[in-house]
Order: sequence, then C-alpha cells, then structure tokens
Amino acid sequence: MTPLDLSRTVLDAVRCAVDAGELSVDLPERVVVDRPGPGGCGDFATNVALRLARPANETPLRVAEILRPHLVTAEGIQDVVITGPGFLNISLAARDDLTAGIIDDILTRGTAYGHSRALAGQVVVLRVPYEVRAEVVADAVARIVATQGGRAEIAHLKPDDEDRSTGVLRPVPAPEDPAPLGPDAAQWALLHPAAHDRPRISADHLVQRESNPLFRVRYAHARVRSLSRAAHLLGFTAEPGDNGDHGDTDAAEQTAQNTLLTPLTAHPRILTTAATQHAPDRLARHLVTVADALFPLLPGVLPLGEEKPEAAHRARLALAEAAGTVLAGGLSLLGIDAPEHL
Repeated sequence: MTPLDLSRTVLDAVRCAVDAGELSVDLPERVVVDRPGPGGCGDFATNVALRLARPANETPLRVAEILRPHLVTAEGIQDVVITGPGFLNISLAARDDLTAGIIDDILTRGTAYGHSRALAGQVVVLRVPYEVRAEVVADAVARIVATQGGRAEIAHLKPDDEDRSTGVLRPVPAPEDPAPLGPDAAQWALLHPAAHDRPRISADHLVQRESNPLFRVRYAHARVRSLSRAAHLLGFTAEPGDNGDHGDTDAAEQTAQNTLLTPLTAHPRILTTAATQHAPDRLARHLVTVADALFPLLPGVLPLGEEKPEAAHRARLALAEAAGTVLAGGLSLLGIDAPEHL
C-alpha cells in the first residue's frame, strides 16, 4: 500500500462514516498521510479528525473514534491507534509491502511522483520586483505550482509600486550578480536559502566536496545512474521487494532503509507545501535530506566479489533508483541539471 493508496483508504473511511450518518460533513478533496510525529506510532499518521472536527460539530477525539472502526477493517491495515488530540496512527499489515509499494509508486510515476491536484483550477499570481533572485524564485514557484494542478502568473511591479505593495514575493536580494557561478550553481545559490535569508554568492557552490549541498545532491543522482548502468551490464534490473536477511547487518540496513523511506514518503507533501507557501527552498533542502539518506545504502546495491545478483540486490537497486528519481524531478523543478555523470 502506497501513501496515495492509504490516503484514498482514509478518505473512503470518512465517506463510510458520512454514509452511515455518523458524521455530518462535506467530504474533503484529499487526505494527507505522513510519518508519525513525536508521540505517534505505526507506519503513517493523519490529522483528518482534527480537520473535520469543527465542520462536524464534534471534538477531534470523537471524530477519530468514529473513523477508527472503518479503518481497522480496511484491507492492508493491521491496527489504528488514536494519540494526542485525535491523530490516527496507522500500522500496515506488512512492512515489506509498504516499502515495495512506495518504491513501485515512484518508479511507475517517475518524476511525476508527488504531483497532485491540490491546486487544480487555481491561478496563483506571483507579484515580484525587478530583481534577479525574485525572478528566479518566482520561476521555480511557477513550475512547482504546476505540479499541483495550478497555474502561476508572474506580474512585475512598477518601481513606484514596490514600496507600498502587499502580497509581493520579495526574497532578500542577492548581494551580487550570481551569473559567474554558472546556471546550476547560481540557481541553487538563490533558491536553497529561505526567502528571509541572504544568499551566498561564492565559489563554495562550485566545489566538489561533501561540504557543498548542491554537489551532494547531484553526485547522489549521478551515483544512482552509474549503479543502474553497472547493474545492466551484470544482467539485472531494479525490482521492488524484500532486501533479504543478512544477519548482524540486517538491523543496520533496515534502519538506513527507513531513514531514506521517510523523505521519499514525504516528497508529495513537500511539493504541496512548496507550492502553497511559494517556498522552493523547502524543496531544495528536502533534496539534500534525500541525498544524505541515500549514500549509506549505495555500497550494497551491486554484488561484491563472487556474489551473484539476487532478489536483495534488485530490491536495493529499486530503492536507489526511486531516490534518484525524486532527486532528478526535484532538481528539474529548481531549474538545475541532474547529471548522468559527475
């Protein structure tokens, strides 16, 4: 079961409760599921009960209690625990199925993974001053808004209007011309910091070292592409599934896998947040998180020595390619090249 499947399952539970007369609310267009926060448990959590409480004229806890029986009987769900004011924490029936489902969803949808209809039919007007960073941020926001089904229009302010206009996309200006950095590093230098932070226009963005976040993201993608080419030469391809049991190393590998699955699962939410808050920096920092979580898994993707390619290698390659797909899609939205070689 993928996060999208689970979101639909939760929405079906709401529909069942409404049809049974247990809740009197309009069905939401979408339901967000995410990793449990502090105090949560299980594989996923949703705040749908908190969202529906006011229109239902009920407490969030009561709404959660109404929805729980409809969820625990759904296919693929093992248990549902209510925590806090009314969060529904969902444990899936099979961990391997969860992992394979997420990876398969990413590989099937490709760089369209995370795209939704959250802003369907909406026209987002981005009012920007004539300034290089504002232009670059607006351009990236427009691409991200499109992934959520919306359409962005960029309106430039007249110099006389800039001081008294409200609702303007006005990030802290670049201290100098970023063009000498080249197109990719310049884009990153302007988009990676939050809008209220002054961007650094320095050669640090060009160095190929671990200290450079842009290098880590692009290098992680290039490593995945290299592993895919090597796997092809060895005669195997990616296939979501069980990574296998490797004794003492299994727990460490499972922890590393879970660390990567967390940002991969969160990717759709990150895109929606970046679109609605006009914050491409959210996406840029998310890509750094994905890349950093990917690196520990890469050495085990290919067979070593006399090993033959097995199901575990195909599963690890699938996970790596899923992460590479998210990195490629995110870099493209930021207007940055995702290299095949680096």
